[in-house]
Amino acid sequence: MKPIISTISFLVIVFSVQQTFAQANSLSGAVYESKTNMPLAKASVYIPDLRIGTIADTTGHYHFKSLPAGNYLVQVQYVGFKAVTKDVSVKGVTQLDFALSDQAIEESDVVVTGISKATQIKHSPVPIVAINHDYITTNLITNIIDAIAKVPGVTALTTGPNVSKPFIRGLGYNRILTLYDGVRQEGQQWGDEHGIEVDQYGVDRVEVIKGPASLTYGSDALAGVVNLIPTSPAPEGKMIGDVTTEYQTNNGMFGGSAMLSATKNGFEWMGRISHKQATNYQDPVDGRVYNTAFNETDANALFGLRRSWGYSRLSLSLFDDLQEIPDGSRDSTTRQFTKQITEADTFRPIVTPAELTSYAITPLHQHVQNYRAYSTNNFTLGQGRLGINIGFQRSVRREFNHPEVPYQDVAGLYLQLNTLSYDIKYYLPQLAGWDITVGVNGMYQDNTVTKGTDFIIPSYRQFDIGPFAMAKKTFNKLDISGGIRYDVRVFNNDGLYTKPSPVTGFDMPVYGTDTVAASHPFSNYSHTFSGASGSIGATYNFSDKVSVKANISRGYRAPNISEISANGVHPGTNLYQIGNPDFKPEFSLQEDIGFAYTSKYAAINFSVFDNTISNYIFNQRLLSVNGGDSVIVAGNQTYKFQQGKANLYGGELSVDVHPYKALHFENSVSVVYGVNKGIDPKLQSDSNKYVPFIPPLHGVSELRYDFDSKLHHIVNGFIKAQVVYYAAQNRVYLTDNTETPTPGYTLFNAGFGAGITNKNGKKIVSIYVMGNNLFNVAYQDHLSRLKYFEPYPNDPRPFHGIYNMGRNISFKLDFPLDFEYK
Repeated sequence: MKPIISTISFLVIVFSVQQTFAQANSLSGAVYESKTNMPLAKASVYIPDLRIGTIADTTGHYHFKSLPAGNYLVQVQYVGFKAVTKDVSVKGVTQLDFALSDQAIEESDVVVTGISKATQIKHSPVPIVAINHDYITTNLITNIIDAIAKVPGVTALTTGPNVSKPFIRGLGYNRILTLYDGVRQEGQQWGDEHGIEVDQYGVDRVEVIKGPASLTYGSDALAGVVNLIPTSPAPEGKMIGDVTTEYQTNNGMFGGSAMLSATKNGFEWMGRISHKQATNYQDPVDGRVYNTAFNETDANALFGLRRSWGYSRLSLSLFDDLQEIPDGSRDSTTRQFTKQITEADTFRPIVTPAELTSYAITPLHQHVQNYRAYSTNNFTLGQGRLGINIGFQRSVRREFNHPEVPYQDVAGLYLQLNTLSYDIKYYLPQLAGWDITVGVNGMYQDNTVTKGTDFIIPSYRQFDIGPFAMAKKTFNKLDISGGIRYDVRVFNNDGLYTKPSPVTGFDMPVYGTDTVAASHPFSNYSHTFSGASGSIGATYNFSDKVSVKANISRGYRAPNISEISANGVHPGTNLYQIGNPDFKPEFSLQEDIGFAYTSKYAAINFSVFDNTISNYIFNQRLLSVNGGDSVIVAGNQTYKFQQGKANLYGGELSVDVHPYKALHFENSVSVVYGVNKGIDPKLQSDSNKYVPFIPPLHGVSELRYDFDSKLHHIVNGFIKAQVVYYAAQNRVYLTDNTETPTPGYTLFNAGFGAGITNKNGKKIVSIYVMGNNLFNVAYQDHLSRLKYFEPYPNDPRPFHGIYNMGRNISFKLDFPLDFEYK
């Protein structure tokens, strides 16, 4: 890592020297209201490709100095006005004014994920959606993935309120690549019982690609990408910050975050620290659900330099989460939760009320830590640009499953994953109107598993590399884009022998002559996976109001370590997992068609897709010859990965109606169907014809009224009511009891909030009160893992498994800071 950072530092010095002899490039102008020509003070002006923004002064004027020469998309926003985007060629002294109109319907969002350069969504054929900071702030969320789970086409696999994994159009795990600030997030994604290791308070916006993005990101982006984009540093000459505090009633969650950032003479810095913790959540069936408490602390820092040659940033982050692990054990008579207190586990006492409301983390928990250092850089090379992103992550995950002293601090599962990721792109000078990008990206990983007492996967190393090329061009109203890529993954895992420790009795690795008569769960294994991927599509804008788009893309994914080599009990899941070393890579072929209509009073978006996956990998429960569960280790169901073919198809519809500016009626519906094509038609039945764990048809309707009252020092006020509907899911994979149907349900949510200003009109605090599941409905989400935590499946009483969170009300305060920084 040090040689790479040193090389980047050298490039920064070289470009800084070149800046002395380079022509000064600047962009300036005015932002004003289109009807009255009145200046719009404090309007935001942003250049996504350069990651630089500024704020218009009291006269509506803005100014960027020392910019790299080039063609850029510039986005201008002002609260209550329709955003405006324009393409501008910056060379020498450049001036450009922006006229904003007072409209309720927003302009198409600008995105930067999975494309050659910043582009409005309406000009991109790739199915992509952007979730802005206002959406995240004005919805009650329990983690950052929960924040996007109501977006059309996006759902989440959950294990309680603090553990969520993104699913896009019915696919998740290693088929979804999560990025943080454009850098891939690596942290044992194959596991069920932990979420995304990111500070939810530090995320400013999210961009989601709904379909194969292997062209840009390689393996693990077969089904889509979630790009978590953090808060940007302060504009030039400004110091900004905020202090957020929050309380949620259901599990007593209290959280807070403090951020401070400043930029002066092109040098920028930012720091954030956050914390949240909660006791056990509650629902109307189970009461408090034992062992779902958590305690999370996060920290982030950023240092950057920008000049006319481009910019260079170094970012650091820490994620530290103590997360309890529920197992669903209950007393057979009262159905109250019980707890394991001995290694032999011959008797489990009922959990006391004091334990159910305690914030103290129990001995049976997981400790997930993620350390990240990454450098993002963009250098001007003649008429082109060179982007270099280098990241290092260390993910340490320990699951403590020994309840007795002195072994409570001995980790059962102990995984140490080091990842070095690289992403190098060259943005060629525009050639006959074509924007062309070539590049190469990938990663090197080293995962060590031998410090624990449980071994579900072996230690392994893998190296990924994937060169690619992308191109985009606009022909009047027609935008076309596409590209091609080839990936190679070199994979090696170590063999492992284990014996019981003479001191603790727990399994431990042994080597040399000690391997005689030892267990041999893993053998040495080496394999090279490879595959081609690509995408081509077009968007046609009939007018500013109507557009259609179509795209076809091929995705690629190499099998993950668990799918290949798993052989053991996975703590926290109640599963004995078995892999298959003979698996081939998955390949997907997805076709997308979309339609968009936008007017002053309405916005309609409609999209359909069809996705066929070859060599589709899925998990299936194994049964014994007697038809019951196949049990290798007592208390754990046995599952083995299988491979076949799947076809997923469906679509999303959103209709947002704005009869007048202050009133918003927003509606969406999503549906996806999954069919198992790998079954011999003669053997296919209603029990095995569907792909497991597909979300049911679901929709969201929200009625919101926005208001301001400057006389009463109220700005950005809103009040809203929301209905969330999930249909029953009966299209399930019933074979071997792998999955069960889930009843439908309807939830009612509501909230209100506003900013309070001082006598000078400056916002001093924002107040939010929001509630989810206000009628305290008892329900189980189809993608909740806790649904299957049932020790007595033959109990004739209703309400098997664990239910989702009941009524939850959030109270949140946000104190913004904004100063001149001279």
